[in-house]
Amino acid sequence: MPTYERDYRSVALALQGVSGNRHRRMNEFCDVIWRFFKDHGVSWVGFYEKDPNEEQMILGPSRDKPACSPIELRGACGMSWERKRPLIVNDVHNLGEHYIACDPKDRSEIVIPLFNDDGSTYGVLDIDSFDRNAFNDHDLLELRRLLESTAISWPAPHLPALVY
Repeated sequence: MPTYERDYRSVALALQGVSGNRHRRMNEFCDVIWRFFKDHGVSWVGFYEKDPNEEQMILGPSRDKPACSPIELRGACGMSWERKRPLIVNDVHNLGEHYIACDPKDRSEIVIPLFNDDGSTYGVLDIDSFDRNAFNDHDLLELRRLLESTAISWPAPHLPALVY
């Protein structure tokens, strides 16, 4: 079981002062996460936003390879968005039909819903890994803090993650 010591303090410092519209902040977020964690169990990082006109999600800013878009709401990202709950997926095969494979080498992921100031969800942060068991509650806590400190997500009730 991999254990990654990810330095979230350095990431937080690198993200201080991020400004601009939400997509600019998301883009910077992806760039910083990728720069710090690409060698620490992260194979991809990106955002998906709910399509306002269809029952699907559309890829937003991401790093560092192409990804599926649009994606159905039946996958991990859609489940997190609909339930307003984060997901820690220790092994993507545990999701069964709820797994949408953009990269067949991915083995685990963490998905965190993004909130508007009215408590509604507008999208998710999705981070993948080629390793099983790459993410844990510490990653969830720190990523939520970063999303809120960059105003990508409004603070929301911190419900425990659904673990698969």
